[in-house]
Amino acid sequence: MSLSRRTLLAASLATLPALASGKVLAQAEGQWRAVTGDNGQPIPNTRLPGELASEIGRLRGVTWLGPREASVTLYEFFDYNCPWCRAAARDLDDLVKANPDLRIGLVNNPILSVQSAQAAKVALAVQRAGGSAATAKLYAALLGPGTTGRNDGPRALEAASRLGHDRAAIEQAADSDEVREALKQQMSLAANLGLHATPSYVVGTSALLGYPGPKSLARVLSNVAECDEIACAS
Repeated sequence: MSLSRRTLLAASLATLPALASGKVLAQAEGQWRAVTGDNGQPIPNTRLPGELASEIGRLRGVTWLGPREASVTLYEFFDYNCPWCRAAARDLDDLVKANPDLRIGLVNNPILSVQSAQAAKVALAVQRAGGSAATAKLYAALLGPGTTGRNDGPRALEAASRLGHDRAAIEQAADSDEVREALKQQMSLAANLGLHATPSYVVGTSALLGYPGPKSLARVLSNVAECDEIACAS
């Protein structure tokens, strides 16, 4: 069954509670801590319930980058068709190189379109087949430097095939109940955490709604390492 056909389109719609309810926000308001982005504008942020934030690391299908025993873990909730997610993906290598004691967890939150959900399901199928290393390569192929255009199921399948995966097997896995449930859990937790902007970041019990830019994000991580807060008291 092709990922572009009507049956899978309907299945993808069922995994998009935020999109279907019209709760997608381009930008959220309010600050828990004073954080400024690279453009000089305040970055919306909030304090999260610890019991909910702790569930992120137990989600199935998180793509992990960096050492397991890192001192700081940063989660990014992203959409494969979010332009700011693409900007963040282009800065990802530099962020990893500059922070060797950082662990990053990439979490699907395809709230912008059905096509985004299709691409996310392909990525989850690739992860099931090859783990986080394989999914990170697909993520880079769809969002990394030099990439343009809209991502959907067929495009993600083509990218997976170019990376050496069996297209038919990935397509079948992408349409499985296991992958559908994993995506639903990721999106449901994002909604429960109030992460209605993409990308959104979670570090500890703090959430940043929107991409602050590489310099600001590096400063946030430095603050977390220093004082366990996204902004340290002066």
